[in-house]
Amino acid sequence: MSEIKELIRTEADGTLSFGDYTLAEKQKRSDYEHDGDLYKVKTFADITKLERNGMFVYESVPGTTVHNFHATQNGVSFEVEGTKDVQIILGLEEDVQYKVYINDTNIGMMETKMGGKLVLSVEVSACAGSVPVKVVKL
Repeated sequence: MSEIKELIRTEADGTLSFGDYTLAEKQKRSDYEHDGDLYKVKTFADITKLERNGMFVYESVPGTTVHNFHATQNGVSFEVEGTKDVQIILGLEEDVQYKVYINDTNIGMMETKMGGKLVLSVEVSACAGSVPVKVVKL
């Protein structure tokens, strides 16, 4: 799968793919329109960040490439890849419990606090290719 050369794109199924962890220097793309929203992505080897309409959506350290990112009122799903294990922060609803699946394994429930941020650790270096992540609102 690898990097997204255009930094962000809409896939045939209507999901978003973004990020390029292979870049040595930070690059960004602003005002990318998707389903009536404007997205901004910043990405390179150290960090990948996505905003929607100026609001935080996704951040990873180190940088990642994200495929088929799909957010609904009930949660979010995507596939992530990179060269190192990664910490991912998702912007979700405040004070809500979510069931989290990484690589199709239920890792349990997590709750957001004020600010609605959910922090995940994903072992991408041990996998060949991308790792599926799914976060479902309870």
